[in-house]
Amino acid sequence: MTNRRRSLILALVVTVLASLVLALNGNTPAKAADTLLSQGRTATSSSVENAGTPASAAVDGDAGTRWSSAAADPQWIQVDLGAASSISRITLNWEAAYAKAFRIQTSANGTDWTSVYSTTTATGGKQTLDVTGSGRYVRLTGTQRATAYGYSLWEFQVFGGSGATEAECGRTNAALNKPASASSTENAGTPASAAVDGDAGTRWSSAPGDPQWLRIDLGSRQTICGVQLSWEAAYAKAYQIQTSTDGTDWTTLHSTTTGPGATELITLTGTGRYVRVYSTARATEYGISLWEFQVFTGGGDVDPGGPTDPPPGDSVLLSYDKPATASTYQNANSCVGCTPAKAFDHDPATRWATSDSDGWVDPGWISVDLGATAHITQVVLQWDPAYATAYQIQTSPDGTNWTSVYSTTTGKGFKETLNVDGDGRYVRMYGTARSNGYGYSLWGFDVYGTGGDPTPPPAAPPAPHNPPQLVWSDEFNGPAGTKPDTGKWTQDPGNGQNGELETYTNGDNTNMDGEGNLVIEARREADGSYTSGRINTSNHLNFAYGHVEARIKVSGTQGLWPAFWMLGSNFNTGTPWPNSGEIDIMEHVGSVADSVYSTLHAPAYYGGNGYGEPYTLAGKDFASDFHVYAVDWDADHMTFSVDGNAFFTADKATVEATQGPWVYDHPFYIILNNAVGGDWPGSPDASTVFPQRMLIDYVRVSQ
Repeated sequence: MTNRRRSLILALVVTVLASLVLALNGNTPAKAADTLLSQGRTATSSSVENAGTPASAAVDGDAGTRWSSAAADPQWIQVDLGAASSISRITLNWEAAYAKAFRIQTSANGTDWTSVYSTTTATGGKQTLDVTGSGRYVRLTGTQRATAYGYSLWEFQVFGGSGATEAECGRTNAALNKPASASSTENAGTPASAAVDGDAGTRWSSAPGDPQWLRIDLGSRQTICGVQLSWEAAYAKAYQIQTSTDGTDWTTLHSTTTGPGATELITLTGTGRYVRVYSTARATEYGISLWEFQVFTGGGDVDPGGPTDPPPGDSVLLSYDKPATASTYQNANSCVGCTPAKAFDHDPATRWATSDSDGWVDPGWISVDLGATAHITQVVLQWDPAYATAYQIQTSPDGTNWTSVYSTTTGKGFKETLNVDGDGRYVRMYGTARSNGYGYSLWGFDVYGTGGDPTPPPAAPPAPHNPPQLVWSDEFNGPAGTKPDTGKWTQDPGNGQNGELETYTNGDNTNMDGEGNLVIEARREADGSYTSGRINTSNHLNFAYGHVEARIKVSGTQGLWPAFWMLGSNFNTGTPWPNSGEIDIMEHVGSVADSVYSTLHAPAYYGGNGYGEPYTLAGKDFASDFHVYAVDWDADHMTFSVDGNAFFTADKATVEATQGPWVYDHPFYIILNNAVGGDWPGSPDASTVFPQRMLIDYVRVSQ
């Protein structure tokens, strides 16, 4: 007990110091996800390489089109946001012809410019720049090219909020002295209220046992943008941060199984009156204990009548698989079979689009027949980049006479959740102003309410256990020279994608080393060709949700591209990539020794525009040792980690509101490969060393 008391004192000192540092630095969680302002807006440039690389291609949301300038310095590209806006983030997705030196500027009038970012040491690729500024116009000016060519951008994305009054995450602790309750207390001296009293010397402590929780009543429904947990030595290793409007039904905003203790400052996004930390695994034999539980909010109280998801009351999905009609639909080029029915099939990877021959006009509409009269309470629209800025939601008893139940002239695209109140058998989206030069397109058009003649949608996959339980693994403990277990893995021979140079063999390059590892070896053969190995679980393990991890020592030299990833199982039954979805748990390119990458790919964000983040150990080489790469995946989020350090969380609500549809609520299978060359790492050169071995200690799946 003496040792524990010493640890308590030490933890208190650390917590107080950490709190002082946070206070002095003014640290609070980052503001909630910003709005993409530039997509489909008017773009101009100093020059173009040719007619096929216009400025507009950098703001069209298409990862396969680009702007390219003439080969001279300086060059610029600018976008007109349509109105004065606060600018918080710029994302640049460079083609190989990137800028080594450039600046980002804003302007209120397109004439007088203010610099918000500049660099002379850019390295190309995908750059995400946090900036602070405002203006109607945003311009990138390149002053030094990295190649003999001009400047070229696949995408130039500007994020922020309309006007200069966008609410940031507050610095005030909204939980201070608010009513608090807990699952238990260790004794009378450690009540729940001690965690919200602003006193770093008092604490709440639970009884020993799992689970345990601490709940705070904020007094009104608010926008939650962050929490700070100041743990005593008895901390939670696995826990969730949850919100609720009524104290009964809870929504998870953050989840971890690798909590580090001490002080954790967590950025998240959600709404609710009640906030709780829900612990499922203690780090010690004692209970869990918090010196302080702080909650940060942004934007003030939330109108209880505002959009809710899921829909209010006893409403159900009425529109699934119901007959649909539209003004036109596309069945050619980039959108074959984009019929009206695709907006109501509950498949986030299929869409309706107006015809590319006569449908890129106003108005444009799509309607659904609910089968019988219904009371409509909510409509959820998931837009493609071809969205409506002005539209109405209308109802009708007969499909001829329409009544508007919602109208806007400031539609923002992506996901829009609309609470409405109307009656009818038919529901229609009637667009009157398009966001760009294309037509109208919806990934999903969901109608909720009561009545009608609803068809139940397919059941969602079951949630993983909390904590997850091991359901599948391969420890690769076979004798040296033996092949992977054919009851768990399938060889995937053939050519690689994405410009890769190797040929994947039928097992010649995948062998056990007799020391508990699978070796995937990339070789340069005598004739100068390259071979390597690729295996997957597609014929053996297809699953949705859970904790997936592997302990891997990556290969590492110029031109190598080892990966641990997952592909949607429907890829093998005809769904094309990226509609199938792709979850890259770990990718490494040999030319960037100190970084690995986790990325999501879907039809609205893929390739160079995939949604993800790097994890960097500055000055280190990931190829020098084993590391554990993992993802925690459920219906609401994915959290990626390296060696237990969570570094990137893809929240479903954020993805749908800023990127496009979430296409990960179905089974996936695991892939391991060790690629040579490709669009991203480039080709091997004189510095490249062969053979290159990717070692896998184990792969494990828990649910």
